[in-house]
Amino acid sequence: MNGSANYELAMDRRQAIAVIRGIVATLIPGSLQTRAAMEKKAMKITCFIRYQINPFQRDEFRKYAENWSHIIPRCGGHLVGYFLPDEGTNDIAWGLIAFDSLTSYEAYRDRLKSDKEAVENFTSAQSKRLILREERTFLEIVDGTFGLSSS
Repeated sequence: MNGSANYELAMDRRQAIAVIRGIVATLIPGSLQTRAAMEKKAMKITCFIRYQINPFQRDEFRKYAENWSHIIPRCGGHLVGYFLPDEGTNDIAWGLIAFDSLTSYEAYRDRLKSDKEAVENFTSAQSKRLILREERTFLEIVDGTFGLSSS
């Protein structure tokens, strides 16, 4: 990779961290809870998925992501959300799914393999070549840093 490619990758990761910080609060319903109560209820692991998508199939990727809105919860994951590029890079999308533990993630993956709609969604995305590359990173909340107010 040349220097500019490394810079672009670093920018993508910085953008990812900003997205996570802005969205992770949605893992806990109710904004008036105390920080201790919020941390206690928080999901422990978030699967952060970075997609390189076919930018000419953006609308098809949107449908693919929307299909997960009922599949993921049914199979045991907490869907934080999917995000399409809006401005700047046009081929990077994100998906965030939270779990109580890596064990619950593994059980979720097993359920996905036997879920008819999940298999159809994966198969459709492959046949349409919506996703060119997919990376998964597992993140944990740092105790004492979650749910802090701005005041």
